[in-house]
Amino acid sequence: MPVTVVVGAQWGDEGKAKVIDLLAAEHTHVVRYQGGHNAGHTVVVGSERYALQLVPSGVLYPHVVPVIGNGVVVDLPTLFKEIDTLESRDISCVKLKVSSHAHLIFPWHQALDALYEAGRGDERIGTTLKGIGPAYADKARRTGLRAGEVLDPTAFAAAVRVQAIGHNAEITALGGESLDVDAVVQQFAELGARLAPYVADTVELLHAALDRDDALLLEGAQATFLDVDHGTYPYVTSSNPTAGGACVGTGIGPRYLTRIVGITKAYSTRVGSGPFPTELHDELGDKLVEIGHEFGTVTGRRRRCGWLDCVMLRKAVRLNSLTELALTKLDVLDTFDEVKVCTAYTADGQPVYAVLPGWLTDISAVTTVDGLPEKARALIRLVEQEAGVPVRIVGTGAERASFVSWS
Repeated sequence: MPVTVVVGAQWGDEGKAKVIDLLAAEHTHVVRYQGGHNAGHTVVVGSERYALQLVPSGVLYPHVVPVIGNGVVVDLPTLFKEIDTLESRDISCVKLKVSSHAHLIFPWHQALDALYEAGRGDERIGTTLKGIGPAYADKARRTGLRAGEVLDPTAFAAAVRVQAIGHNAEITALGGESLDVDAVVQQFAELGARLAPYVADTVELLHAALDRDDALLLEGAQATFLDVDHGTYPYVTSSNPTAGGACVGTGIGPRYLTRIVGITKAYSTRVGSGPFPTELHDELGDKLVEIGHEFGTVTGRRRRCGWLDCVMLRKAVRLNSLTELALTKLDVLDTFDEVKVCTAYTADGQPVYAVLPGWLTDISAVTTVDGLPEKARALIRLVEQEAGVPVRIVGTGAERASFVSWS
């Protein structure tokens, strides 16, 4: 069976969770391969709304094994809050597995994140202050603590103490408040004990599933242009959300990846600082924010909005070897008299737009190609032409059933 990868093709917030939720129905395992609790995935099922940060979106299906892969950095308080919330709503997390090689986030990472960001002054990156970057930095420095270490409680507590003392020196040197080392050690002794039953050799688990011809879905957080290598550096995340990161973050080799789905909104959004060529600074941008509810799932921050950028989309196709696209939130454009799509840049970097007439029709209940207005179909065809890959899924609303199978 093929391995499917779902990756954001913009700057995140493309509606990946809905697409993952749709695809999870035909997969046995859904695996989160990078990032941390700085990314929120929202799934709407009927009247129920689920906001997920660490637990893979496939958890909503009883047949799915949700896996947090080795490429993820895990904040334990957030993980268990999420598990408790899901189980209080009768969503079982008993099948959840956490890679023994996944690195853990600690209070010193969050303290340092805030101090580093404050120290940048006007050059702030716009980090969510969740400790993600410092946790990945410790991983690269080979000083981080991994989930598997909780299986030896005595050694884990000792390692937490050593790390807390060492990081306290940096925190206080930067003007921060020293952490209570004993309190941190106690907190993580308890969290580690709770984590232990979920810890597994997920590489072995996933390859055993492949040997059984099970279908695996690999889920990225953030998106292509927040990739630390290929994004709009330095305004990026600290990991590799691109499809190549799916291999590293799960231990599944590239020859298994046969379907790579890129998610893009019918317009563009971005959170935080960084370049945004098609950004709208007028009432149209405000309209996209209002209709699209463009506020961060995790942070609540207002997203910057603009027209769809197909130059970026073509690059995302190349970087990820995308086999297809899912075009989400098409319904947000229902009331626009005209819709613009960037198809090129001028020599000085200004966007060149194709201008299409709006369809001025409510498509939120549309679930068939024939139900889409011809002007909406024209936009989809333009995206396919510009991107060079087919659109397979078109999102027409927030709910699970609000989509069109395009081609």
